Amino acid sequence: MKSLLLILGLCGFGINAIVAGAPRASAQGASIVFQAQGTPSSGIAEPVRGFPICLLRKSYADIRKEAEAAYPMPDMTAFIDKLEVSPELKIWMKKNKTVVLSGEDLLHLIKPADIIAVPEFYKAYMDHNADDQSLSNFPKLKVKPSEAKKNPDKYAKAEDEFHQALQKFITDNPQTVDGMDAELTAVDPGPKWKDQEAKRIPEIDRYALALAKSKYLVAQTQTDLQGHGEFPGLPAGTYWVSSLDVRATVGDAWLRWDVPVTLRPGQSANVLLSNSNSLSPVPPAE
Repeated sequence: MKSLLLILGLCGFGINAIVAGAPRASAQGASIVFQAQGTPSSGIAEPVRGFPICLLRKSYADIRKEAEAAYPMPDMTAFIDKLEVSPELKIWMKKNKTVVLSGEDLLHLIKPADIIAVPEFYKAYMDHNADDQSLSNFPKLKVKPSEAKKNPDKYAKAEDEFHQALQKFITDNPQTVDGMDAELTAVDPGPKWKDQEAKRIPEIDRYALALAKSKYLVAQTQTDLQGHGEFPGLPAGTYWVSSLDVRATVGDAWLRWDVPVTLRPGQSANVLLSNSNSLSPVPPAE
């Protein structure tokens, strides 16, 4: 009988210990309470209702970088090697690390010596300027084309003098370079390169979401009718309150969040998700 009472007493003690211990464990848990709201151009803030919010152990921006590393950029050198352009243009592209032959960035990269050295640039520049009647001092080749075969030394000397004069003219008249990229459209591999780059984007998007939800997801919830949500019972640490790549639409405002929160043991943090801590606004896809 005494043994039975002892066993019951021990069982009762164990149950009391578990029940008594539960509140103490809960007291050590931290929590994040948040509200999501957006302010359109009308200026009146509105709650973001029924919107999915994730809690991550890593920022979604860094998760996306991890995904980008898994899908590296195409090899530009290999791309250039396959192009049907002059060797001089290939060398210029590799040196300047670009294959885009249009726009202001290109015109800033091209130097007067490049126009003389690269056949495609030379042709584009000449086609763009040679017939401009306002350029009265535009250099002229002082030898007939027929001399190239009849007297190659004479022709080579005259051509060299012309190129030197032309390079000086370009240096003195940099505005004559403006617009020459319009003559490079037929040989511009930029659009093809951008197509190759663009093929990575859907793969990166898919992989970033997969990483976030499988490797870094702590919890997920949905805002209520007032835009409120909570992540309770969290260990101390740093988290990110994130909408991943999903946009909340409030009128004409498009909002995404990736907000860091650091918690100490037992601490509750209140977070307001709003326009002010939203990522750069991105319009919805067409």
